[in-house]
Amino acid sequence: MLDTLLPFARSWLVGMQVDVTRYVIFSVGVWLTLWVVLAAPLAGRKIRDSRPAARQLFVEFAVSIRSIAIFSTIGLLTFGLFRAGLLPGPYIARDWGPVWFWASLVLMIIAHDAWFYWTHRLIHDRRLFRAFHRRHHRSNNPSPFTAYSFDLGEAAINGAFVPLWMILVPTQWPVIGLFMLHQIVRNTIGHSGYELFPARKDGRPLIPWLTTVTHHDLHHAQAGWNYGLYFTWWDKLMGTEHPEYLQRFAAVTARKDKALAATSSPSPA
Repeated sequence: MLDTLLPFARSWLVGMQVDVTRYVIFSVGVWLTLWVVLAAPLAGRKIRDSRPAARQLFVEFAVSIRSIAIFSTIGLLTFGLFRAGLLPGPYIARDWGPVWFWASLVLMIIAHDAWFYWTHRLIHDRRLFRAFHRRHHRSNNPSPFTAYSFDLGEAAINGAFVPLWMILVPTQWPVIGLFMLHQIVRNTIGHSGYELFPARKDGRPLIPWLTTVTHHDLHHAQAGWNYGLYFTWWDKLMGTEHPEYLQRFAAVTARKDKALAATSSPSPA
């Protein structure tokens, strides 16, 4: 019995360690880079004037570690299926070659965005919100540490995507690693509080189908809008994009442009 349980315990601990390390590197890294090192030069790109209290940051970090523990526990399902020979997808995907390797990564990101949009809208239903999503929205003014600050139910919903995807779609394990890397990068930046995405001359996002930091910040400020994670497609299609989103994005990027112009202008004689 012990010999059977030990591989699962080791897998849980390894998964937990990897996910915690990834979360710490990017949450602390984004916070340190934007909120400390580059706070002055990026002041024009700060979306809100205020900063969350230190207590909020500590609570978000602790709750995020709890969410990671749930992700690792759910990940045992995938590991168990693979160990039992019931998950042939990684072997099938390997035989399909490098084209499928990259195609499966792109498809996985697109599918995850759809999963996130619709489950996110679901848990905003007033009958589910308090049990599933209130913890995340207690961070009305988000920070990079908000990335995994979830209620237990929301963490389970988010963690379920990878096992379901791997059961349904042949996918190599390295693709899962790249997917998780992309996910945490977008998640921490999306909650960073600084608009880092470039704007066109007319003030619109340079890549309009990507969600910007302003896009998700508006969701935390006014919860009935902007449910998308990576892309704006679903919000545009379903009419849930904040009506002032483009105006807010243009305003914050214009502040940065004016600051740069002021810095680079020669001093009067």
